[in-house]
Amino acid sequence: MIRISNLKLEIAKAKNNDTEAAALKNALLTKLKIKPNDLITFQIFKKSIDARKKSAIAYIYSVDASLKNEGAILKKCNKSGVIPSPDLSYQPVTPGNTTMGHRPVIIGLGPAGLFAGLNLARNGYAPIILERGDEVDIRSAKINTFWQTGELDPDSNVQFGEGGAGTFSDGKLTTLINDPRCRSILEAFIAAGAPEEIRYLSKPHIGTDLLRETVKTLRKEIIANGGEVRFRSRVTDFLIEDDQLTGLIINEQETLNCQVALLGIGHSARDTFYTLHHRGVTMTPKAFSIGVRIEHPQNLINNAQYGQAAGTVGLGAADYKLSYHSPNGHSAYTFCMCPGGYVVAAASEANGVVTNGMSEHRRDGENANAALLVGVQPEDFGDSHPLAGVAFQRKWETLAFTLGGQNYHAPAQLVGDFLADRPSTHWGQLKPTYAPGLKLAQLKDCLPDYVVATMKEALVHFDQKMTGFAMDDSVMTGVETRSSSPVRINRNDDHVANISGLYPMGEGAGYAGGIMSSAVDGVKTAEKIIKRYAQLNPPK
Repeated sequence: MIRISNLKLEIAKAKNNDTEAAALKNALLTKLKIKPNDLITFQIFKKSIDARKKSAIAYIYSVDASLKNEGAILKKCNKSGVIPSPDLSYQPVTPGNTTMGHRPVIIGLGPAGLFAGLNLARNGYAPIILERGDEVDIRSAKINTFWQTGELDPDSNVQFGEGGAGTFSDGKLTTLINDPRCRSILEAFIAAGAPEEIRYLSKPHIGTDLLRETVKTLRKEIIANGGEVRFRSRVTDFLIEDDQLTGLIINEQETLNCQVALLGIGHSARDTFYTLHHRGVTMTPKAFSIGVRIEHPQNLINNAQYGQAAGTVGLGAADYKLSYHSPNGHSAYTFCMCPGGYVVAAASEANGVVTNGMSEHRRDGENANAALLVGVQPEDFGDSHPLAGVAFQRKWETLAFTLGGQNYHAPAQLVGDFLADRPSTHWGQLKPTYAPGLKLAQLKDCLPDYVVATMKEALVHFDQKMTGFAMDDSVMTGVETRSSSPVRINRNDDHVANISGLYPMGEGAGYAGGIMSSAVDGVKTAEKIIKRYAQLNPPK
């Protein structure tokens, strides 16, 4: 096959699958200067929106096509965005021959653990996966109870449970990494029930509603291939002899012998961080970001991004990504933007308020929300301890809990009042989405001064880039502190920590920043195991 890039279609010609296919076929024939019977088949490799000119919004495609006389066409079009289609198939690694005395254990069933487990199970290594939270249906029920009543389960919530924190998000699969494993991960999601469009959209997402079903299907595949998944199984200690992992303590009672443990615990497993530090595992503090969730009417974002084309069939809810570098040395940016979504309570510890964003696949909610964050560095933590970032997060989460009324209601403020440094006294036209509830307050009372100052500058700057971003009635809800892990668990090139047999991976260990990059890191870590150790149960 050959790949043809930079094919442009007007949005009206791509309003449904039939018109899109016909228009793309015509565009291919025109670009390649071939006859219809020379085109055998084609498929979209990538599809993105070009909205730089609001009066001429278009889709841009890269297409893989099978043609008669491909060699001649490549030679004729070698300078016009036509190349041989690269081979993106997953390249498995060759199993090693070192004997593994016990089944490998994966700690955590987030994206890293899920895809490490899938890779190991498919290759005959029969992993045991320990997840401190519940399977996704029970987890969903407990989260809904928390949002309705404020009753928090510290082991089964938005942060912990089957699928990890990403399960209750927008399900974004965008990533800045350029790794060939990404394609195989997309294919695994599709095989498990995710929409096929994630294969080619430039900004793919699954949505929290579909992602919950997808992770269940992936878990069932792991089990069908010889793996085992244990829920409500929190690792409470690590048994180490002569700098070698020998076992795990589960729920402070059960001993599980193991020599290989893949550590995919997530960025909120603070108790595990402290246990690892106590056991001599080397780690360092890591930069992350804190701030708030900001909500706007989704139609405001649509109009700002698409102009008169807003509402056109196929365009869907618009998104944005903004950044600002302040003269004070700090930077602000928007993160994890959720079109047509909801601001959600994401606490995992008692007496702390944490916010996050979530969207369903259709992104059809009335509001848009995103994190508005300011980067913080280890020197901002006020301590050189490896886990000083955890204490820093807790400080602001606790202040937000107190400011919100000590019942998991979150403090909130209208943007106009925030910029004017005055308390909000009533809501505007926008109806906020956070549950269990909000309390009007001044957000400066639960954020560092330099974060507040940088956010104020950023709001003014973003409003110049996107009219209405700093509208008076938009709502800011505090605090968002879990943008990424506050710690990095050191590992070598083989992904091994200073304790032999312990393999830190994913976002919690400080090596990823989202569903896709965490999944890729999980696959890469599983490959390290496969290359070293012999299969326990070779697949037929």
